[in-house]
Amino acid sequence: MTGTPPRDDGDGRDHVDGLGLGLADGDLVEDYVTELDALLRGPARAKSRLVEEARDGLTETVAAYTREGEPYERAVHRAVAEFGSAPELAGSFQRELTIAQARHTARAVALSAPFLLACWFLVRSTGAPQDSAVLRAAHLLATHLATVAGAAVILAAATLAATGTLARHLPVPHRLPLTVAWTGTTASVSMAVATLALATASVLAENWPLTAAACALAAASHALVAGSARACRRCARLPSGSAVAM
Repeated sequence: MTGTPPRDDGDGRDHVDGLGLGLADGDLVEDYVTELDALLRGPARAKSRLVEEARDGLTETVAAYTREGEPYERAVHRAVAEFGSAPELAGSFQRELTIAQARHTARAVALSAPFLLACWFLVRSTGAPQDSAVLRAAHLLATHLATVAGAAVILAAATLAATGTLARHLPVPHRLPLTVAWTGTTASVSMAVATLALATASVLAENWPLTAAACALAAASHALVAGSARACRRCARLPSGSAVAM
């Protein structure tokens, strides 16, 4: 990696670009890691792993320079100059985190979409009076949601394949994370609508426990997908491979 060497602003303190802190402000390694952590967005586990790798690498580089006889402060400056500034490193890390978030969202869709299919079967099994317009509408809605679930599962499976084994041989499409994000958002909105419709239908259904169970499944599906899809949209909109401005 490339970076900018420390500079002296004439106030008696060295500065490192990407940190913006003088040596008197504390441990520059931890300052660097803290700034890097604040710039990154993505799944907590993957983000924590990358931040720890950066900390370990920077610490080891500083230790190597100090063993060569460099003062600690100068060793930190050289290590940061070698690694690049925190925004520069965040830019290279963010692409990996965005892909990880897309996979997380695809897994959430793949796990929750079958709940929509379960809603469809449960609603169809209710003994709905033929003259009940509300229940007929619930049946129709559940059928449409089953179609949405099937399409979401197909896209989720394709995403997991494209970002997994296939990624070793083919580049991941640049807009795939954003596509996954909006697919997850569409699925979560469908689940929210299904929850409201099924809650209404459960009041009128003869076999209301089954309809209520379908309502609970739709609500659980929405909770599982909505947060992940929202995080995926944020990650997909961040620049990667360059400095990340927050």
